[in-house]
Amino acid sequence: MAKTIKVALAGAGAFGIKHLDGIRNIDGVEVVSLVGRRLEPTKEVAAKYGIAHVATDLADSLALAEVDAVILCTPTQMHAAQSIACLEAGKHVQVEIPLADSWKDAQAVVDLQKRTSLVAMCGHTRRFNPSHQWVHKKIVAKEFNIQQMDVQTFFFRRSNMNALGQPRSWTDHLLWHHAAHTVDLFAYQAGSPIVKANAVQGPIHPTLGIAMDMSIQLKAANGAICTLSLSFNNDGPLGTFFRYIGDTGTYIARYDDLFNGKEEKIDVSKVDVSMNGIELQDREFFAAIREGREPNSSVAQVLPCYHVLHDLEQQLDA
Repeated sequence: MAKTIKVALAGAGAFGIKHLDGIRNIDGVEVVSLVGRRLEPTKEVAAKYGIAHVATDLADSLALAEVDAVILCTPTQMHAAQSIACLEAGKHVQVEIPLADSWKDAQAVVDLQKRTSLVAMCGHTRRFNPSHQWVHKKIVAKEFNIQQMDVQTFFFRRSNMNALGQPRSWTDHLLWHHAAHTVDLFAYQAGSPIVKANAVQGPIHPTLGIAMDMSIQLKAANGAICTLSLSFNNDGPLGTFFRYIGDTGTYIARYDDLFNGKEEKIDVSKVDVSMNGIELQDREFFAAIREGREPNSSVAQVLPCYHVLHDLEQQLDA
């Protein structure tokens, strides 16, 4: 029987709980340590999921010899430094998107991963959602080629709240977090690197200090284009909606659901072993550890996305 992979999870908030729920469905994996910003709420989550060790400092979990791997669901600004700390401690690491909030820090993580040969993966979940997997399989089979992607990422977050409606201790960012999903997915699905990128943004919020609206245009080397609209001001249907326009059809992906251009639903239930993108992401992480291979969405694979984000940030700052 294969050795149980023992995991420390940092971040007991909305996304950390999504990972805990997904891991419950994966054999041979046990979460043995939970790290959170506030001790008492972290203890409550740990008790619900049967996790024995609780800490408020990631270093306490990294010091546990039994921990093989770490999943980071912490604020964006901590991702790169914590990923480096995990690798330096000899732990495999999966960090939630984004890998970093700067090109320099993203590159530093990739450089260290190459030196350690540990598994290091970033949670670019769209690569794993069954809806996008279905489209990807069509592309790989040469049955569909992208001509254009039209993407809307819309939220109503005029105050600093998380997905559970709770106050955040950090500020979210349309470019370094939400645009990262689409920038990476576009290059991945097009099968071609991004060679041109443009961005404009709306006014900076007076207290949050970020742009609440943004528009991005991308072009891949093979000629495919992408238009991405992002907003924290949208009081309507929330989430990210992808329209794939190709040479043999049009497909609309809404998280794990997929429709054709006539809004007829496509059955994607048999695409993978689960309909939960986070669970599928975690399954890939643990499979890569067991098999000693590079995972889909490795830090090296997603690094070009962060170079594009860096270039876009330079445009916006100018």
